[in-house]
Amino acid sequence: MKARDQVALRTIRALRAALMEKSIEERTGEREKGSTDAPLPEPTVLAVIQKQAKQRRDAISQYEEAGRDDLVQKEREELTVLEGYLPEQLTDDAIRAELVPILDASGAQGMAEMGKVMGMAMSTFSGRANGADVQRLVREALSGMS
Repeated sequence: MKARDQVALRTIRALRAALMEKSIEERTGEREKGSTDAPLPEPTVLAVIQKQAKQRRDAISQYEEAGRDDLVQKEREELTVLEGYLPEQLTDDAIRAELVPILDASGAQGMAEMGKVMGMAMSTFSGRANGADVQRLVREALSGMS
């Protein structure tokens, strides 16, 4: 606020609202179990930030299709702020390298076992890689096996 960075202010306010919504959602479920209020665990916070970033990416692609360059720029600025709060994302090469032991452990022989591999991969790459990128690389690896 002091820096008068309107993009960061707008983005962080939206993020705080999403975190508050998630906190209320979890408290409602826990209250039925008799639990007390507690801060959100870090994996949950990261998941909310990732969801916000994904929403920005989806909006960017939709605005680009509609030719709304003004809105594309706004969403890109907000995405940049959100990415500052996420762990560094893995490159395609790093994902490929970490996929090798996952493919070996799963015993997958082709595309029919994509769901099994994706489940293992997403638990490994949670917060460190975009799900669409992981899916693309898993599909690439499994199609090469067939």
